[in-house]
Amino acid sequence: MYMDIPPGYTVSTNGKLVCRLQKAIYGLKQSPRAWFGRFSLAMKKYGYRQSNVDHTLFLKKRKGKLTALIIYVDDMIITGDDSEEINRIQEQLNSEFEMKNLGELKYFLGIEVARSREGIFISQKKYVLDLLSKVGLLDCKLVETPIPQNLNFVETNDPVPTNREQYQRLVGKLIYLSHTRLDITYVVNVVSQHMQNPREEHMEVVTRILRYLKSSLGRGLIYSKNNHLEVEGYSDSDWAGTKLDRKSTTGYLTLVGGNLVT
Repeated sequence: MYMDIPPGYTVSTNGKLVCRLQKAIYGLKQSPRAWFGRFSLAMKKYGYRQSNVDHTLFLKKRKGKLTALIIYVDDMIITGDDSEEINRIQEQLNSEFEMKNLGELKYFLGIEVARSREGIFISQKKYVLDLLSKVGLLDCKLVETPIPQNLNFVETNDPVPTNREQYQRLVGKLIYLSHTRLDITYVVNVVSQHMQNPREEHMEVVTRILRYLKSSLGRGLIYSKNNHLEVEGYSDSDWAGTKLDRKSTTGYLTLVGGNLVT
């Protein structure tokens, strides 16, 4: 790996200098920022607009068609209805960066993608299996629901604490899993309220969620091609449902063209 001489360093007349790296650039906190800055400049040069909602998303409209590119570190997805522009941006990026086309999207950040005549199906089956394997619950006893009915945590004078780091790590993984497993969204919201001071009873609910996931591995979301782009929204809430602080819980979902987006 070769580096430019740092600013302010006086180069000798013969110019035969080599920078010796004391620490690898890859893995430093500065490296993702530098790489993304370089990538963003290239995308803007090719006529793409950086989204204000998600800075890793780049969009380009051309002749009434849309091309979208989203990047995470050095993995990216390119999609849209402008096949000509998709081929062009691949060639342009390949001329500036060392890249490899992996074909149709099948797996991205723990999310599996499958196509059929009915539509596009996304799931996180492998993600669940890896999580179960990591916590030693591959052969666990199955349950039919992710949370006991009418569960309410109450304050006790002698609470039994649990491993906070392990609890936070597991709940964090469950939060990411709820992107495709909406059936655990409510209970994940419940257990995530106790991240700072988890007790044994909270960990028992987390374990129950994992046992439920083992019993329903194949579930996910399907996006089918419908003949409309209508936007629909639904919401519901309880009233002071939490026994501890009397707070309410609200749930909502938004559909575009009959497919879930939020």
